[in-house]
This record gives sequence, C-alpha cells and structure tokens, in this order.
Amino acid sequence: MPSPAPRPASTAGPVPAPGPAAGPAADPDPTRRRRPRRAAVVVALLTTLVMVLAACSSPADDDAGDAEVGPALSTPEGGVFPDGTTVRLLAHDSFAVSEEVLDQFTQSTNVEVELVLGGDAVTLVNQAVLTAGNPQGDVLFGVDGNTLTRAVEADIFESYEPEGLADIDPAFTADAGGVVTPVDYGDVCVNYDRTWFEDEGLALPTGFEDLVDPAYRDLLVVQDPSSSSPGLAFLLGTIAEMGGGDVTGDDAPWLDYWRQLQDNGVQVADSWSTAYYTDFSGSEGQGPRPLVVSYASSPPAEVTDPSIPVDEAPTGTVVDTCYRQVEYAGILRGTTERGAAEALIDFMISVPFQEDVPEQMYVYPVNDEAALPEVFETFTAEVSDPLTVPPAEVAANTERWVQQWAGIFR
Repeated sequence: MPSPAPRPASTAGPVPAPGPAAGPAADPDPTRRRRPRRAAVVVALLTTLVMVLAACSSPADDDAGDAEVGPALSTPEGGVFPDGTTVRLLAHDSFAVSEEVLDQFTQSTNVEVELVLGGDAVTLVNQAVLTAGNPQGDVLFGVDGNTLTRAVEADIFESYEPEGLADIDPAFTADAGGVVTPVDYGDVCVNYDRTWFEDEGLALPTGFEDLVDPAYRDLLVVQDPSSSSPGLAFLLGTIAEMGGGDVTGDDAPWLDYWRQLQDNGVQVADSWSTAYYTDFSGSEGQGPRPLVVSYASSPPAEVTDPSIPVDEAPTGTVVDTCYRQVEYAGILRGTTERGAAEALIDFMISVPFQEDVPEQMYVYPVNDEAALPEVFETFTAEVSDPLTVPPAEVAANTERWVQQWAGIFR
C-alpha cells in the first residue's frame, strides 16, 4: 500500500507513499509508506531468502493514544502471556506502525512483536507459499485481493475469527474460508505533480485515454506487475477499463492499450519505492516524471506541514484510473505461537491500530469506529466508483495476464 506512501498495499501496495500502497502496496508500494520507527522492533530483512525463493516462482506470484485494548488480548485463562513471548509478523516493506501503538499491544499482552520485512507484497506471498507449514513467522500481513487466492490454494493460513470483526464493514471481508482478516484498503491510481503541470501549462490528465495522448509522452512511470502490488493493481485497472481479459492472443484490447502506453514513453520501475521516490517529480525524489502509479491516499503524505493552511496537496489523483485494493492479515499454518498470533490479529483491527493506519501507511482503516486524521480527510481524493476485477477472474488469469504484458515489455 501498499506504503504508500503515501500509500500501500499493496504493492499494496500498497504501495508507502503516498500510496495504499504500500502499494500495495505492498511493495513499499503501497503506497505509500514509511518504515516503522519502533526501535524495539527487530527488523529481519530476508532479502537473500526472498531472492532465492522468488527465483523459483512464476512472475505472477511474485506499502494512539491511551485507548484500552479489549479482553481478546488475554489468554483463555484470563491472564497475559508469559514473559518472553514473541510473535513474528511477516509484512511487506511498506508496513508501518507507530511505536506508541505497538507499545500498547506489548503492555497489554506481554507479547513482543518481531517484525520481519519480506520485500514486495507479491514476493512476500511467494515466500509464504514456498514455506507453507514451516513458516518464517506467525502472522502474515499484506496479502491482498490479487494474491489471496494463490495463498489460500497453497494452504498457508490457519482459520481464525478475530474479536472485533463485527466492527468491520462486511464488504471488506474476503470469501476465503475465514483464514484472513481485512486490515486496510486503498485505491491504486495515477498521481500527478500539481506544480509540474502548472509550470508547463499542461492540462491535468483525466483518465486512461489521456495517458496515451502524445501531449503526455514520457511523463508516466508505472511499476512492474510481476514484482509490485500497485503495479499489478494498475494492470488490472487497465483490464477492467479496456476489456479483453478473456482474450488469450495478442489482440486483447487491454494489451493494445499497453502498446500505446509503450509507444508514448511509459517507464516501468521494479517497485513502488523506485517509481515514487526516484522517478516521480512530486515527492522527495524530485525525479523527472510528473505522473506515477500510487494511491488515492498518497497526497496527504506530501503535505509536509499540515498546520499551514493550504487549499490542496502538492500532488493529486486521477480518480478515473483508481483500482480498489484491500489488504489482509492471517495466521500462518505451523505457527508455534497461536495464542499470541490471535491476539495480534485482534489488535490489528482494534481502534488504536486502525487509527494509526492512515498516517503510517496512508491507506484507509476498515474499522468503522476508527477516526481519520484531519489531514487525511482533507487531502485524500474520494473514489466513489473504483475499478475492480472479480477475485475469481484474478486468480484464474493473473499469471497469463502478466505473461502477456511481459511479451510487450521484455
């Protein structure tokens, strides 16, 4: 989400920068996202392992306050967990949580959280699939609607119905046999650098068609859908918009659209972070391209001082390009800390954690009781009609779609 930056999930995406995510996403996709600041958290980068495992995978497998924590954080006997209890949370690189909020969990349960970052969301799921039954952690966060079916089919999760699920909008609940819990959602969209367009006197793009107009040549950077959750979400958005997802040949309308993007100079980055922070001109990277795939919730992250009155964020969102992405958490099959893992899932959908989500990962909470920060409400674009592709179609066709896409770009 994505981290998105101003994800977030996915990719996650995102993600995260100004991104769900994430990117997503996701890939510090998501959008959209910042790395956790909690010093006590043990961050174990599994880069080498991930690279080895990813090499064995197909491309398609590839972002507080003092509120009380509910009774679900107690053991069945009613007490806290024994001293020294640690729960390992596998997450994509865009995952972030504030130190204060994580402290609440530890103080309430006696459980320390070991955070294990596993790269992009797609790579993270690949890794979990290849280690099913002998997991590298106890809880996995960052699987989204685009990777969920593969994760479920690989039987990487154990069933669990968390405390507080009644506070979650059923629209976010996945039809996955009760093995995952929704944690956040975001919309993967094209973001623009408002100042760049004002200086150049060029009208802002309004949808997919503008992106292939010669007036916008060499302005857009996207993410590789085989390695980035937001990148995959954007690919799915083009399929939803252009059609032809059932066409196995080279004449699918959505493939023709990507050829037009290629002819118009689209740049493909390997991750949300590279696209947003290095290639995009509207964030800290000050790159050369004023259009990037990120999240609808990325713009608040670019408002560096929300105490100064402004009418709009430095970046904006092309809402007609937005694709909805939900991120989930699940207990990994084979966990040795089942009780602590349940407590962590409960905590991730509780109000303290959910209210921390927007400004940490720049995606939306799924708990209806969680309040949004003012800067988030003010500068986030409302996406009333996001693009979607049915999960069953995504599960059945994603690998082929990515291969078709790779036939153009590789």
